[in-house]
Amino acid sequence: MSTRVRQPAGRRHSLTLRFIKAREGATAVEFALIAGPFFLLLMGLIEIALFFFASTMIETATTEAARDIRTGEVLVSGDGPEEFRNRICARAGRILDCARIQVDVRRVDSFGAAELGAQVNEGGLDSSGFGFEPGGPGEIVVVRAVYEWPLIAPGQFNGLANLPGNKRLIIASAAFRNEQFEI
Repeated sequence: MSTRVRQPAGRRHSLTLRFIKAREGATAVEFALIAGPFFLLLMGLIEIALFFFASTMIETATTEAARDIRTGEVLVSGDGPEEFRNRICARAGRILDCARIQVDVRRVDSFGAAELGAQVNEGGLDSSGFGFEPGGPGEIVVVRAVYEWPLIAPGQFNGLANLPGNKRLIIASAAFRNEQFEI
């Protein structure tokens, strides 16, 4: 039969106080609790910043390249859809993969008839209706550049993806009336 030695009440009280006051591992525990949400928030911030930067780059490049159509430079030089896409790529910067940029240039009868969106279905972007018709002097033209931006953090920010494969569709548009250039 073993007998248990009882510690005096004062000694038990001092052990309890020492345990409560001990702070050696508190910083490591606090960091472990905060690190996950912090890095998730940081990754989300970087993801959104890159997305908006890419959107701005595509929008600016499309607007500048559309000026080449508006002034007649594209029509006079005889550029086709591939050359016009290269004009956008040259202005878009290295953050974008030029192979993913798709371009739709079409002449419309009025600004009200201009379609600025893109067709998306369950399989992704439907670019089957895209064409290249830069119009002539004084005609109304709509230029759309479409880019499928791959999201960095798959599954983390599902609210950003609007295409299958964890991608976000970026559309840059410009609608204008061509200048009265000479062909």
